[in-house]
Amino acid sequence: MSIGYFTDKAIQPEPGDIQNVIGTRFPLWDEMLNHIRDTYKPKEDFRFLYGKNYGWAVRFRLRSRLLTSLYPTDGGFKVQIILSPDEVEAALSMNPGKNVQQSIDEATPYPEGRWLFIPVENRDDMQDIINLLKLHTRSK
Repeated sequence: MSIGYFTDKAIQPEPGDIQNVIGTRFPLWDEMLNHIRDTYKPKEDFRFLYGKNYGWAVRFRLRSRLLTSLYPTDGGFKVQIILSPDEVEAALSMNPGKNVQQSIDEATPYPEGRWLFIPVENRDDMQDIINLLKLHTRSK
């Protein structure tokens, strides 16, 4: 199963396609995009990332480093954040909600950290992700 919905590299989805796939959670998608743009002023692109197991995503970078990527999914979206081992410990101490906790638990630990793919289902998930982004940018 892929991370994102759009997994054909040859077909770049249009904004209307993304809105249709995300469905009722599209306002959360839009709010998350605007928060990241307004808060971090990152470089942004829409790319096919890491192959068909991931798919098309909106990627945000600060300087040359990845800040986060947002993947449209069927009925929602996932946010990718790569946390260092120290950031994972700090995130766990923040007592995150079930989606962040589950993403941390399921992510393979590597020496450089964990790749989290967090499904956004509600505003609580968004707040957890906002807190993780603050944590992630503070440690760089």
